[in-house]
This record gives sequence, C-alpha cells and structure tokens, in this order.
Amino acid sequence: MRMSVFSPRGARQRDAVPTRRAALGVLGRASRALTLATLGLLAGAATASAQYRPQTSRPAIAEDYHIEAAHSWWNAEPSLIVNSEALGIRGSDVDLISDLGIEKHRLGKFNLVLKPSKKHRFKYEHLPIKYTTDAFPVTREFVFNGQRYRVGLPVTTEVDFSNDTFGYEFDFIHMPSGFVGAGVNVTLTHVDVNLRGPIGTEFVAQSAPIPSFNFAGRGYVTSNLSIDAELKFFRIPESIERQIEGDGSFTDFDLRATYNINKHVGAQFGWRKTAIFYTTEEDTGDLKFRGMYFGGVVRY
Repeated sequence: MRMSVFSPRGARQRDAVPTRRAALGVLGRASRALTLATLGLLAGAATASAQYRPQTSRPAIAEDYHIEAAHSWWNAEPSLIVNSEALGIRGSDVDLISDLGIEKHRLGKFNLVLKPSKKHRFKYEHLPIKYTTDAFPVTREFVFNGQRYRVGLPVTTEVDFSNDTFGYEFDFIHMPSGFVGAGVNVTLTHVDVNLRGPIGTEFVAQSAPIPSFNFAGRGYVTSNLSIDAELKFFRIPESIERQIEGDGSFTDFDLRATYNINKHVGAQFGWRKTAIFYTTEEDTGDLKFRGMYFGGVVRY
C-alpha cells in the first residue's frame, strides 16, 4: 500500500503503455492537428456569422455578462490502464475495464467563468470521475502493487480520477461575432486506485498539479447560436525528462454548440476528449475519456 505524489524518478518500459518518445510524438502531432482544426472552425463560424448577423455593432445575445455557470452530463467512454510495482515486483498493465469490470456511466461536470471585462476570463472546472465495482471476478491474472490477482478472485474496485482546473484566458481577438483567446491553466489531478479482495487491500494514491496552455475560440452562426472550441495541452520537455527520469502529458479538446434562449439562459451540446499519461519509477497510467455531453448554462 502506498501514497505518493507525481514525482517521477525512473521511468520503465511497459508492455501496453506507450513509450515516452512515441507517446509524446503522437501527442505533439495531435496537438498541432487539433489547433489547426480549431482555428479553421472558428474562421468558418466567423464567416457564417458575418453573413447572417444583423447589421449592428452590439455584441451577440450571450456576450454581455460577468458571471457564467454551466452544468453538464458527460457520457464519457473510458480507457483506463494502470501499472504499479512494489517490493521490487514488477507490475502488470491492468485494464480497469476488461480486467476488473469498471463500467461506463454519465459524469457530471461544473464550469464557472468570471468575466470582469470583455477580453479577460477567469475559469474554473470541477470534474468528478469516480468508478466502483463490487466483488467482480478477475478475468485475467495480473500483478498490482506487488500482489498477484488470479482469475476468478472476487475484487471490489474503487477508483477516483477527479480533477479541478483553474485558468486564465485573454481574448486577443474580440468582435461582435465571437473571439479567439489563449491562456494558462493548472489542473489538480488525482489518481486513486483501491483494490479489496480476500487476499487483502492494495491501493495507489497519487496527485499532482498539471500546468497546461490553452487556445479557445467562439463564433456565432446566428445571434442565438454559437460554436466553441478549446484545446488544452501540456507535455514534459525532453530536457526535463532526462533530469527527473520520468514523463507525462495531458491533452483536452472540447467542441460544443450553445443555443441561447435569451441573454441569461442557454442549452449546450458538445463532444470532449481528455487524455492523461504519466510514468514514475513505480507507477504508470494511461487514462482516456471521450464522448458527447449536454447541459445548461446561466449568466448574469
């Protein structure tokens, strides 16, 4: 049993988890592709807005606010692979879904935006990600935290990957038909995995603040309908990898449409993908979530 903080000390190669260079290379290409796609989407939305918006200099119906709160239900499809070794016993790549019966369920998320002026936004997001199974029979033999789990052993699993994100965004392009901005964020991430069975209890609890950069944009198709795209990303530079003997990366892409009933109330529908990869001396994780979400938004 062990509790630690993401402080990589000696990354090891895993069978199912990508190597550092391959994972970060793919991440880099994906980040560039998503950035280009985001900018293309915003350009298209701005063009459509220019064609259809009324001839007025007033902002769109939903841009005149100082506080915005939204709650959504994310139907995320998870992919959860963890590996933990202890006592010099190398761990296995454990698929929490196929090996331990974790099932997909709807996740609730809360977002808050403070907008003191038209070009400055302070953002907060609370995203609880928790899964449990009760006495699920192990489907494949594996080693976790120095303990061997054999096929058929009933194991109760509790995992918590919840995170809280704090960010600031500056909209360097701002116009009645939308905006384009960039910012910085810090995501407080938790990785807690707890296995309980007849052979005892084993757990790994890790946490770390993950910094990230973001690009975001919004374009209005009509005065009531907007399209938003946002990309957050971070990866440990190769020079720092060598110093800390570990690696990690984080990406989050969010694409959504919002229909504003009036300036105070709207409905949202979107698609989101989040990926977290980390390697320390004893632990490795490859966590991915993707899927559609819907919810509502209020403003003041």
